[in-house]
Amino acid sequence: MSSVVLDTSALLAYLFNEVGADAVAPILEDGRGVIGSANYAELFSKLIDRGIPAAEVMTIIDSLELEFVSQDEQQAQLTGKLRSVSKSFGLSLGDRSCFALAMVSGLPVLTADRVWSNMSVDIDVQCIR
Repeated sequence: MSSVVLDTSALLAYLFNEVGADAVAPILEDGRGVIGSANYAELFSKLIDRGIPAAEVMTIIDSLELEFVSQDEQQAQLTGKLRSVSKSFGLSLGDRSCFALAMVSGLPVLTADRVWSNMSVDIDVQCIR
């Protein structure tokens, strides 16, 4: 079984038992989840926004046993290049970073953002909703 790049939206769905959580659970249970730097920061920020103390946020994220991938120069450049094809879809820096990681690694990406399926990029986008 191969790894899967997880978008912040998919992880939030799992953590808060939202629609689509059941699609994320097996990936996390099997230790196949991958997260990039920007999405890690975004996830951390979203949990802080919900009033969860930083120490608890760290515990929560650590419990997910995700493979953390630091963004390298190639991914950063690709994230920037994706701006032109993603601007009309409203993709954030975190979204584009997630796409870049999936493209560089050749892994599928799991998201709750349906609009990602409309992007004309060469990656396997799996929507949980």
